[in-house]
Amino acid sequence: MHLAYPAVLSALLFCTGLYGVLARRNAILVLMSVELMLNAVNLNLVAFDVWLSRTAQETLHSGQALTLFTIAIAAAEIGIGLAIVLAVHRNRGTSDIDKLRDTAEGHETDGPDGEAGPAGPDAEKAEATA
Repeated sequence: MHLAYPAVLSALLFCTGLYGVLARRNAILVLMSVELMLNAVNLNLVAFDVWLSRTAQETLHSGQALTLFTIAIAAAEIGIGLAIVLAVHRNRGTSDIDKLRDTAEGHETDGPDGEAGPAGPDAEKAEATA
């Protein structure tokens, strides 16, 4: 098998995951897209490991070992990410990323126009003069 087939498939998977990260608003779908990107990297690691081991006559298989480490880190990442998303969903009632951008203390939620509401002592002075 040629190296081009898994490399092209890996590039397509990575581009699909990148589109999902940039275009999606739901935090769960963003995490799934990150997993898709990691799987594309794993496919590349294994494909290049097989290709290089045929040419160099090595049996070390370092690409497959790196893939196992990547799978372990991805499992930990998805576990922590899902726990954070579930905690935020319980507190806020949504997992929409655009609605969760004002999570720092002291910021008020968006007004009906989509603009941030005033916050802080200067806001009280501005409201008094208006």
